[in-house]
Amino acid sequence: MNNNIPSITDANQDIRAIDYFYTHLKECLRFEVLNKRGEKKFSWLKVFSNVLFSYSKRYYFWWRIANYLHTRPAKKCQKWARKINNKLIRNYGADIDVRAFIGPGMTLNHFSGIVIRGDCVIGRNVSLCQNTTIGRNGPVDGFGKTAIGDDVVIGAHSCVIGDVRIGNNVIIGAMTFVNKDIPDNSVVYSEKKMVIRELSQ
Repeated sequence: MNNNIPSITDANQDIRAIDYFYTHLKECLRFEVLNKRGEKKFSWLKVFSNVLFSYSKRYYFWWRIANYLHTRPAKKCQKWARKINNKLIRNYGADIDVRAFIGPGMTLNHFSGIVIRGDCVIGRNVSLCQNTTIGRNGPVDGFGKTAIGDDVVIGAHSCVIGDVRIGNNVIIGAMTFVNKDIPDNSVVYSEKKMVIRELSQ
């Protein structure tokens, strides 16, 4: 893993630094558009080439651009960010708020039904499956965030709700409801029971 990638703590400390967000944009595109392992040097030409021929990489590219534009102080940039994101929602079915902070290496295994609210801080290499919901379960009043660490995998049809902290290296199984903090290096799942019985004649 590239040690030069800023952590969640770095993002909170430098939240208003314009240079930080541009560096963050390029690092995200390097991992999500150029190479998942981050082995290739960043190049806008290579980014545009990869985006041109890949449906999924176009999502990462345009969402990262919208996310970056939203950090700019100009209202016009923020308006364009919302327009881009609204088009992505229509075309891909994934509703990830442009206000959310997501580290490099995001993987959306299936786009449909993924919802991430704007008050979320998510680390590097998060992997999300379809119909995943992440965010607070009420209006944003005052301070509070859903924080997810690095190297987290969230299975299909799962919900992470409330002001909770998910640690690093966590696996959340499919159809799991999470509303409590989860420590590092954990596997979390909701017990499910399948019943099979013979139809009555």
